[in-house]
Amino acid sequence: MEDFDLLIFGGAGDLAQRKLLPALYYLARDGHLQAPSRILGVGRREQTDAAYREQVAGACRLQLNAEDVQEEVLQRFLPQVHWVQMDATGADYSALAGRLGDAERPRIFFLATPPRLFAPCCENLARAGLVRDDSRLVLEKPLGRDLASAQEIERRVAGIFSERQIFRIDHYLGKEAVQNLLALRFGNTLFEPLWRREAVSDVQITVAEQVGAGGRADFYDHNGALRDMVQSHLLQLLCIFAMEPPVSIEADAVRNEKLKVLHALKPLHGELALQNSVRGQYRSGAIAGTAVPGYLDEDGVASQSQTETFVALRAEINTWRWAGVPFYLRTGKRLQERLAELVVNFRPVPTNIFGDGRMAPPPNRLVIRLHPQDGVRLHVQAKRPGMDMRLKPVHLHLDFADAFSSRPLEAYERLFLEIIQNRLTLFMRNDELESAWRWIDPIQQAWCESEQMPRPYTAGSWGPSASATLLARGGHTWHEETNDDA
Repeated sequence: MEDFDLLIFGGAGDLAQRKLLPALYYLARDGHLQAPSRILGVGRREQTDAAYREQVAGACRLQLNAEDVQEEVLQRFLPQVHWVQMDATGADYSALAGRLGDAERPRIFFLATPPRLFAPCCENLARAGLVRDDSRLVLEKPLGRDLASAQEIERRVAGIFSERQIFRIDHYLGKEAVQNLLALRFGNTLFEPLWRREAVSDVQITVAEQVGAGGRADFYDHNGALRDMVQSHLLQLLCIFAMEPPVSIEADAVRNEKLKVLHALKPLHGELALQNSVRGQYRSGAIAGTAVPGYLDEDGVASQSQTETFVALRAEINTWRWAGVPFYLRTGKRLQERLAELVVNFRPVPTNIFGDGRMAPPPNRLVIRLHPQDGVRLHVQAKRPGMDMRLKPVHLHLDFADAFSSRPLEAYERLFLEIIQNRLTLFMRNDELESAWRWIDPIQQAWCESEQMPRPYTAGSWGPSASATLLARGGHTWHEETNDDA
């Protein structure tokens, strides 16, 4: 693997401490990060290299399992870590230029900063002569807060970096389970004949969190769940699930097919957006037996805030494969469980041959769990033991942790490796980003123009009751409301 210089703007920030630096420790442990490659944290804080290294070591010990933190690995890793004190919004990048020197290694600029700093940082890097043809730019979400702001960022960034140099991160695409979704779809012939409107009744995508706004309250109150989660994570999962088979796993082949899904999404605007969406805001309640405050009581949240902490949407994809199949998207904070999953509900059997007044057997269901335990569960019907022909729901379960002995890569580990190896498949292209905003913006606008307030829900529940009603209108229920996992 080639040597490189990785510069993390916001190197002392929350994302760097929780995710980026621990992921880089794993890469060093596994031999992917060796001298003379360097990691340079960039920020305003006045501190020495030694102080920053202590901070990095503390972050690794705090975030990683104790058995994974090996002192000999830390002692090999930490000398590669450096600190550059600098105001990224200022014009003086001489300190950074001095640290980089004349080394011919590729430079990876990771902007773990608010999106308002993306363009100024890139322009300052260019003015300082630090951008080269082999440089790479990594942009962390959110990439704007609407189509107009995303386009303005892109206009300014594209004047300095070409599309092949820009890695737009959605960390969900780096999760092992999402990679397994690609493998499940395109590495097997079993499901492809069923992956279409003739066999599928509805599809549900849920990304549920138990945490509240917490330390991100100021950011969250200016964005909300639709911008923070649906525009990125849920739409990316929808695209991977629904796209046509690409001709290869190469970046543009995959991203072209994802773009087609975004283009085929039925627009939701005005009254149609209100009819097909539910937004909610959590009130005080309990998570795992512990009392938690309501959203309006969180520090950094405006007292009359109408920001949504929960979203449920009914979407449709106007293609021959998916026309008429509802796709239900759901995400929220302070929900009953922390989970991420895709659920495929198949159509019922065309006729019940078991008769005698018995109910028809429940339809088959495929559950692709992304978190907390990656796996695939297929729900089918089997005969109960005995003389009578009585059916019972059972399931076939593949647990990836049981199937494979090796530790799966964390999302940022995988994404860093892809960046270092200059592979763009797991990153969003600009036209994908703009298409996602084009679909999201009218929903946000409809909410803003409506007099409806976000519907309250109790922390520790599954969100507003209107979310269940949204599905009930089509004869469906959310997966967690059934008992077939028992």
